[in-house]
Amino acid sequence: MDKDRIAGATKDFAGKAEGAVGEMTGDAQTEASGRAREAAGTVQNLYGQAKDAAREAADTAANYAKDAYENRGETIRSGQQALTKTVQENPIGALLIAGGIGLALGLLLTRPPRRPPPRWRY
Repeated sequence: MDKDRIAGATKDFAGKAEGAVGEMTGDAQTEASGRAREAAGTVQNLYGQAKDAAREAADTAANYAKDAYENRGETIRSGQQALTKTVQENPIGALLIAGGIGLALGLLLTRPPRRPPPRWRY
């Protein structure tokens, strides 16, 4: 629990008490001051709740990343097994895909070099 939540709840309670005292005594200034303190406490409490939610989301994301890092070997192995199974079930399709990738790489690597732009002579 964030310290802003505690301080906000305290201000909220004190503001309600001050507002009630001002209402009972008929003092409008004390009542208004109490309502203002109550509103400030509510805002501070909400700020503390937002900070807690952000901290919790960051912790959840960090734990998720840690789990993914720890289980990376299993993920790679399962991907390799799925690829092996796909190639075994459809060897011709795998061959065509590998050939297409090889052709594309060959075309990219054997491009003629760029010529420098012509120089203008005056």
